[in-house]
Amino acid sequence: MKITIIDGQGGRIGRTIIEQLKEKHKELELYAIGTNSIATSAMLKAGAEYGATGENAAIVNAADSDIIIGPIGIVFANALLGEITPAIAVAVGASKAFKVLIPTNRCNHFVAGCGEAPMSEYIKLAIDKIESML
Repeated sequence: MKITIIDGQGGRIGRTIIEQLKEKHKELELYAIGTNSIATSAMLKAGAEYGATGENAAIVNAADSDIIIGPIGIVFANALLGEITPAIAVAVGASKAFKVLIPTNRCNHFVAGCGEAPMSEYIKLAIDKIESML
């Protein structure tokens, strides 16, 4: 099962997801795709086995992933302060992978039905969902 984590900025969300998955599932091979090298580096340091940076890496890995995890912005063109290119958003959205998206309710979007929970709670819910799929 190919699990791909896509994140940008400093990679904090991706790093936390990888740390928590690896804590209980050391056997998982995780793919860290950063929109910049800082995000990729943070996710690799957290324990991802594979890492790559940039638009092409996101497009290529989204195509054959079974699960894609990341902030909800990875499906919005120009999100994450412009780090999510339209091509990345299309690739993630068009992927047949099951997507686990972390709501952030900033950057000019609001997810109706989401409360104002701390990021750690949203990440816990995402981890719970992924674990139910393993």
